[in-house]
Amino acid sequence: MAFQPQSRDVPQVMLSVLFLALMIIACLWIVQPFILGFAWAGTVVIATWPVLLRVQRVLFGRRSLAVLAMTLMLFLLFIIPVALLVNSLVDTGGPVIKTVTAGGLTPPEFDWLRSVPLIGEKLYSGWHNLLDMGGSAILAKLKPYVGATTTWFVGQAAHIGRFMLHCALMLLFSALLYWRGEQVAQGIRHFAFRLAAKRGDAAVLLAGQAIRAVALGVVVTALVQAVLGGVGLAVAGVPYATLFTVVMLMTCLIQLGPLIVLVPAIIWLYWSGDTTWGTVLLVWSVVVGTLDNFIRPMLIRMGADLPLILILSGVIGGLVAFGMIGLFIGPVLLAVTWRLFSAWVNEVPAPGPIPEDVLEEVDDLPNSTR
Repeated sequence: MAFQPQSRDVPQVMLSVLFLALMIIACLWIVQPFILGFAWAGTVVIATWPVLLRVQRVLFGRRSLAVLAMTLMLFLLFIIPVALLVNSLVDTGGPVIKTVTAGGLTPPEFDWLRSVPLIGEKLYSGWHNLLDMGGSAILAKLKPYVGATTTWFVGQAAHIGRFMLHCALMLLFSALLYWRGEQVAQGIRHFAFRLAAKRGDAAVLLAGQAIRAVALGVVVTALVQAVLGGVGLAVAGVPYATLFTVVMLMTCLIQLGPLIVLVPAIIWLYWSGDTTWGTVLLVWSVVVGTLDNFIRPMLIRMGADLPLILILSGVIGGLVAFGMIGLFIGPVLLAVTWRLFSAWVNEVPAPGPIPEDVLEEVDDLPNSTR
């Protein structure tokens, strides 16, 4: 008797898939408030896991003491500075918006250009010619856009309550992941292996490497440079030092460096006649500007060899999509995706060069058939 394959019940399959999809969507809807906090915590834990193991060895091998120490370290070295930074951004952003929207933004005269040797008079006359040709009109047209842009950025930071909630969730999930990190990692690897066998397990390992590369090589380096640059601005007496620190953090995250903010501050100090603090800030800026060349190799051996456009898109897109927390999550998500995509593409060797006889045949074809 021949074997008769069982006919597939198409409505049953469709309803089963629909039921599973509804269950997944419902679960994601329920845990949606915790996703960003958990993603942030996962990034922090993966990046600092070697530090946890070293602290555990120092604390007599007690995981509970190591988790407590790491949680306190995150709270003191990360949560408090970032929260104070955002709060100060909200406080100092008000006068800036008021000045821009009230019409207080006027083109500077730059009388000090006359004192520049040899070319001072030419620079001064050229600047005033530019103003006479419509510099004031240009600024007048740009005021609404500048005001709207400034208001948007400060509005992102103004969600201090939601940001602090994500900070609290990050601390909670970080403590839980520190406590059961091995079990969580094994469960994720088992799930990936169940989906795609060895490829799934390799994808999880690649994702972990990408997260550590971005978290340590990009985010931590940017935080160190921005904080040190902000300290230099505050000590030198530059106004709105905290606001400039936030700008430095963004420029460091997109790999432009802190000198974009520090150099104009140095010029302003010299222009205002405070040459002593200008020189001090100049020396400090040289140290801060070159610090990433020493910090990044120490933090990661593999280096954050990621495309600049990827980091830039992650920072800006993350800020637009998730607010301030997106500054940290956006680059990580794109980096993981890029690493997995690159590994998948390079899994198969690239095709060899096109034979010359084929190229000659293509050249002989008429243009209409190409």
